[in-house]
Amino acid sequence: MSDIDKSKIVRDAATVVLIRDAAGSGTPRVLMGQRGAGAAFMPNKFVFPGGAVDASDAEVPVIGAEAEPDRTRLAEDAGLVAPHSLYAAAIRELWEETGQILGRPGRWSGSVPADWAAFAATGYQPSAEALAFIFRAVTPPGRPRRFDARFFLADAAALASDPDDFSRASEELGHLQWVPLDRLRSLDLPFITQVVLAEIAGRLPSLAAPPTVPYFKNDAEELQFRKLGGQGPLAD
Repeated sequence: MSDIDKSKIVRDAATVVLIRDAAGSGTPRVLMGQRGAGAAFMPNKFVFPGGAVDASDAEVPVIGAEAEPDRTRLAEDAGLVAPHSLYAAAIRELWEETGQILGRPGRWSGSVPADWAAFAATGYQPSAEALAFIFRAVTPPGRPRRFDARFFLADAAALASDPDDFSRASEELGHLQWVPLDRLRSLDLPFITQVVLAEIAGRLPSLAAPPTVPYFKNDAEELQFRKLGGQGPLAD
């Protein structure tokens, strides 16, 4: 498939925003990594861990994936993708890009999809219990890759892994680090990342899901802004 064709496809995606010390005496910190210079999507930018939903994500049992109200909000205007797959993708991408685990100890039953084998080998089952759905945005037209991204917020205290150990991370993100909120402006951040961080900062120390979830939907003609779980479009 050519790059032109790929630019017309909007892939479902999930992103995890991990926060340390949200209610502590120090400055809250966010886990960020830098995309490579040769990346087709957002090269050199500092981003949260995340990526596209894989077909195998629908096959993986996720603890806590039925919790409301996030499940209903994730299903709103979601097309064919299931909330379950979005949770699974968020946890898998976090694991692949950072080596961090959101899960509970447990044995897997049945066959394990190939791209989940390394996670399963840790002895944990994926858990969405710590994830709060906080934001959704679609990549604007004209980009070489387009994603319908759901952003999940989680307290780093919920990790089943050492938050400072990135030894099991892939090489997709470089310079993995916990960045103080007051230093984030010094990094090269995508616009939507800045918007998400502003939303989070405005609600700290709470890491709970907001009453309604902001949704920026870019299509070929206009930018729509609405609130998921609210009363419909706020601006068209």
